[in-house]
Amino acid sequence: MKIFTTILILLAVALIIFNVTLLDFENPFEGNSMIALIGIVASFCAVFILLIFKISKKIEQKLKNQ
Repeated sequence: MKIFTTILILLAVALIIFNVTLLDFENPFEGNSMIALIGIVASFCAVFILLIFKISKKIEQKLKNQ
């Protein structure tokens, strides 16, 4: 499970980088830039949720070992 979540985090970071390249900084709320912004926010949310999941699994493992 650790490898799977790590791969998903790396994919989300890759999507953030890709969407930043699509972003038009002069008009960030028009056309494809808006779609890129939505993709960036969604990818940040995915990374955040996956990090919470990894931390909860570490806590669960420590509680089992006690």
